[in-house]
Amino acid sequence: MKSRFTLGLAILLTTAIAAQAAVEMPAASYIAGLKWLGHASFQWVRGGVTVYFDPWKIKSSPHDADILLISHPHFDHLDTADVAKLVKANTVIVTPAACAEKLKQAHISGDIRVVKPGDVLTVKGAKIEVVPAYNTDKIFHLKQNQWVGFIVELNGTRLYHAGDTDFIPEMNLFKVDVALLPVSGTYVMTAEEAAHAAQLLAPRVAIPMHYGSIVGSAADAKRFQSLCSGLVVEILKKEDL
Repeated sequence: MKSRFTLGLAILLTTAIAAQAAVEMPAASYIAGLKWLGHASFQWVRGGVTVYFDPWKIKSSPHDADILLISHPHFDHLDTADVAKLVKANTVIVTPAACAEKLKQAHISGDIRVVKPGDVLTVKGAKIEVVPAYNTDKIFHLKQNQWVGFIVELNGTRLYHAGDTDFIPEMNLFKVDVALLPVSGTYVMTAEEAAHAAQLLAPRVAIPMHYGSIVGSAADAKRFQSLCSGLVVEILKKEDL
């Protein structure tokens, strides 16, 4: 009985210590391997898997994408020339139907998974939840288009790339560790609206995006940061690839 009690106590202590370690994990560990490539474009390397989100203005041709996620067909989120620089023989592209058609017209083939909001799939060990992205008071990104954002779970971290969206009620259901949120206004959320979304999502780390090209500036990112009371906000330095 004593040995069972001791074993049980040891298991409880180990679990408690692990839980405490998870709570105390520094913000930097959640965004390790994440690079902002400008605008809404990111590279995320985690657990040996290289993921790209909405690549745009890619300067080199690394052909290293394991997973390539494209939120919608606007030119600043889907540029077929940039996609061609990243794909390799076994790249999996996950994207809505309108983007898949654009890729087909550019003669980019391969493993293209056509998705819509609500879909869930596993690709190369990454769980991908396809979520809605749309405007609520604008006409640039209509809900009926079924354009998307992505929540990608990789090596225990859940990263949300919002795509081009306003604050939407579906965000109430999202559970994320890292939130990449547009802050530039005009076509997407303003810094104020994005801060409201961040407070609701309560991620371990919030990161502003969709500024510095076309619309929005570093001032929007800084305003977003100042409005996110109690949250860790990282303004990433733009990196060229």
